[in-house]
Amino acid sequence: MSRYFTQEHEWIEIDGDVATVGITEYAQSQLGDIVFVDVPIEGRDLTKGDEAAVVESVKAASDVYTPASGTVFEGNAALSDNPGLVNEDPEGDGWFFKLTLRDESELEELMDEDKYAAYVAKL
Repeated sequence: MSRYFTQEHEWIEIDGDVATVGITEYAQSQLGDIVFVDVPIEGRDLTKGDEAAVVESVKAASDVYTPASGTVFEGNAALSDNPGLVNEDPEGDGWFFKLTLRDESELEELMDEDKYAAYVAKL
């Protein structure tokens, strides 16, 4: 499995042609306590950069963009009952949605873990 990151603090983990998407530890720490998450519905086609989900915290609401193009086949239903999962495990159980990748070459424009860590260190 490979994991990539965006400058908007989304992560995408690739396992074959399945991509799991969420927000990073840094993003959730900036948002504070998450109170609501709206994930995309199954079957929704997304193009890289599309607004895919919404996350609301006690501080602000924020859009979550898809780091790659594809078709959503699962939204994380657990987040509707427990949006705090994003705070507890943003890069694990707090994932937002899974999609079938349409164009793997789009991943080349994203940062790997080391580049993302260096990017966050400058913020």
